[in-house]
Amino acid sequence: MGVDSTPAPSPSPSRAGRNLPAAIAVGVGLGALILGSLYWQKSLFVVLVLATILVAVDEMIKALRTGGAMIPKVPLFVGTTAMLVAAYFGGPMALLVALGGTILGTLFWRMPGGSVGFVRDVSAGVFLIGYVPLLAGFAVLLVQPDADGPGRVVTFILVVVASDVGGYVAGVLFGKHPMAPTISPKKSWEGFTGSALACIGAGIAAVIFLLHGDWWVGAIVGAVAVLTATVGDLGESMIKRDLGIKDMSNLLPGHGGVMDRLDSLLATAPIVWLLLHLLVKA
Repeated sequence: MGVDSTPAPSPSPSRAGRNLPAAIAVGVGLGALILGSLYWQKSLFVVLVLATILVAVDEMIKALRTGGAMIPKVPLFVGTTAMLVAAYFGGPMALLVALGGTILGTLFWRMPGGSVGFVRDVSAGVFLIGYVPLLAGFAVLLVQPDADGPGRVVTFILVVVASDVGGYVAGVLFGKHPMAPTISPKKSWEGFTGSALACIGAGIAAVIFLLHGDWWVGAIVGAVAVLTATVGDLGESMIKRDLGIKDMSNLLPGHGGVMDRLDSLLATAPIVWLLLHLLVKA
């Protein structure tokens, strides 16, 4: 009797285009790492964020290279590290100073390569700096307050995850009207409604139980977060469509690359930090 050499079928993606079991397993594992670092030692959370953002920066450098931009890695890696460490120890002003130093370092590092493509490469580098490490710096700023820093980070992550899960479930069950068919064909207005309801609910619960704030603050945080999370997701989709790639990498099973998971988080971090800074007393 011959041996059947037909390869076993790979797990089929769900209607929303994901390998759902793998995506859930990775998400739970990442969540456990984040919570463990937050509530054990806040500095470990910063180390975890830094390691994740360095991988994301590397993914973006490689992705932008497919579009012709040659971004120097050294000043980006050094600058990313400086920005996140500065945010943790020095706050917003230190983050701003480190941002300026990173931009200057990128300019100077590219100069020996000559003038051909200089504007293209530096522009792509500055875009990357503002898009990834700068926005990630606000996630680090969230953890700063001694009294409730971890709770602020968890609130931030919960509203983004709720937006993603709510949109996924509502989109799969009820999605009929495309939201942005030329950018992300699977996104629907029904899915966005699910995102909004889940995000606002998560915001209210998180602010009340984790930060001991008013319910309306949580509602505002959730309502704004669903907008920024959606824009972040669509924005990264635009980048990938422009560059002609499907995922930033295949590092995370069921998710794609690190940037494919960070898009909504990065876009949401600054506004959640600002709202909580203004409306919730530390």
